[in-house]
Amino acid sequence: MADDIYRLEVQDLIRSYSGRAAVDRVSLQVMPGQVTCLLGPSGCGKSTTLRCVAGVDRQDSGRILVDGEVVCDGSFSVPPEGRPIGLIFQDFALFPHLSVVDNVAFGLRGSRNAKRSRACEVLDRVQMREFADRFPHELSGGEQQRVALARAIAPKPKVMLMDEPFSGLDNRLRDGIRDETLEILKEEGAAVVLVTHEPDEAMRMADEIALMRTGRIVQQGAPYNVYNAPVDRAAAAFFSDINIIRGKVRGALTDTPFGQFLAPGVPDGTEVEIVIRPQHLKIDFDRGGKGPNPTPRDGTAARGTVQRARFMGSESLVEMRMDYDGSVLTATVPSVFLPNPGKALWLMIRRDRCFVFPKA
Repeated sequence: MADDIYRLEVQDLIRSYSGRAAVDRVSLQVMPGQVTCLLGPSGCGKSTTLRCVAGVDRQDSGRILVDGEVVCDGSFSVPPEGRPIGLIFQDFALFPHLSVVDNVAFGLRGSRNAKRSRACEVLDRVQMREFADRFPHELSGGEQQRVALARAIAPKPKVMLMDEPFSGLDNRLRDGIRDETLEILKEEGAAVVLVTHEPDEAMRMADEIALMRTGRIVQQGAPYNVYNAPVDRAAAAFFSDINIIRGKVRGALTDTPFGQFLAPGVPDGTEVEIVIRPQHLKIDFDRGGKGPNPTPRDGTAARGTVQRARFMGSESLVEMRMDYDGSVLTATVPSVFLPNPGKALWLMIRRDRCFVFPKA
């Protein structure tokens, strides 16, 4: 295969139901060994996109290619069983009447011995060989997930589609199984498309994130870039809690409790929202509650009054009402920090971690 040919390519995919576009011109390119995550809230079109790629749903228009070969377009479609694509679903979809080894061998071609040999080979890969003759109901959720992975990789698919495969697992098992699954899929060289609504899972597993909303991809890129350069307020809020500082632009500047912020290219009179995450607001312990002027607004710090403080296990959340305009901002503090309500404190801001958007 030429280096410039994508393992999976989706071009301008559209799928509508009753006149409403569930998938609206979605395009993706995934290289061998790459994990691309379709991330978004329920109903945004990510699972419908996956079903169209798998062939279990037919798009209205657009093309799907594997290794540069068209598997589906407006007039032609390879049936699901004819596509070199593996599937792992949320419920694992194991056959209850078949043993583990027979579940993995199901759908393989060749003699019975050849199929069993391949099934045992992949069960070794997922550390489930000793369970070969058991049945799905005798396995834990984590063990069933490993069997589902073995069955999916047994035919050596070029593309692997995963629809929230870890959501049914206990939190204590989830991270380890995700990491094991990712390692195996990368070794297999498959192009992986993972559907999830959990930002942490996408950040942990993906080489590239495609953030979806109302059927469209609104932002696409490496996890670091999507997190640190959101296209709008909703994109920032999808990955974490946010604070919003509101203002109005005058001469490309807007006043805030922390001084003036640049708003280049935004017309005068436009209301803007400055978005900053709680971890980028810091308590200025050196300044404490001191200072004769409650709002010097020197561009780095501003004073407020504690409204509430909560300990969350590894950090504390401190809500403060700002003296300047009465707005409430939340800061995170490592470990335990529980000041009493009414205490005056100073907040410092990371200007390089603020995002300025016109008000939605």
